[in-house]
Amino acid sequence: MNSLESQEKAHRTTLMNTAQYSMKRRRWSLLKVALFGCRNHHRFQEAFHGEQRHPALQHGQFQLKRLEPPGFSFQIVNTNLDEVSPRARRRSALLTWQHIASLPPNLPVIYCGGFNTQKESMTGRFLLGRSREHGVVGDMRDAWPNARVRKNVSLIHTYHGFKGEKQGALEFLKLIFRALCLCWDRQTQDLHIDWILFRGRPLVPALCEVINDNIDGVYPSSHFPIFAEFLLPRSVRLAETPS
Repeated sequence: MNSLESQEKAHRTTLMNTAQYSMKRRRWSLLKVALFGCRNHHRFQEAFHGEQRHPALQHGQFQLKRLEPPGFSFQIVNTNLDEVSPRARRRSALLTWQHIASLPPNLPVIYCGGFNTQKESMTGRFLLGRSREHGVVGDMRDAWPNARVRKNVSLIHTYHGFKGEKQGALEFLKLIFRALCLCWDRQTQDLHIDWILFRGRPLVPALCEVINDNIDGVYPSSHFPIFAEFLLPRSVRLAETPS
């Protein structure tokens, strides 16, 4: 591809992204956004021992536009947990859950990102309410097994190291063995280390998909992203626009 074609493609991509962003901005408004868990935050500094380079938690509260009162608000919590230390991940999950638990109980919450561990780990079991951490139990639900429709279920792992589905013979045999184990353990539905968790009755996961898009075998990330669609409650109605 020559430089002119590259510039044209980049320009089209920019226009598409701008159009999509503008369209989405007309649908919702951002009420507030905050970072929580930076290295200068004393509680996270104690948990990570100075190893964490990323904010452990970013959260924003959104409100859908053009709805009849009382409208619909929700919060999205995005995370990138420590890749090395299980203790740091558990501590981060505990502090994040304490933040979520402090929110109004009627506010739907979506907790997503790179957790860098499987759901049957102590971090996952805590967030899903299957184990305790310092006497506290999480209360999140996993969008993947609860979705009405799931796509690319054969991709039982989300980390691929930029190799896509071509993991080599040894890794392929490991995945086959793990897949067979999953057939016997119904609580373990996948080996994803990227999750979309949610809390709140109004949220119903309709679709969940492992995205494996690539361009000529080139992947934008070493992880397969997870995509989810949620149904809104019937009480959410569009406001009538004057004709």
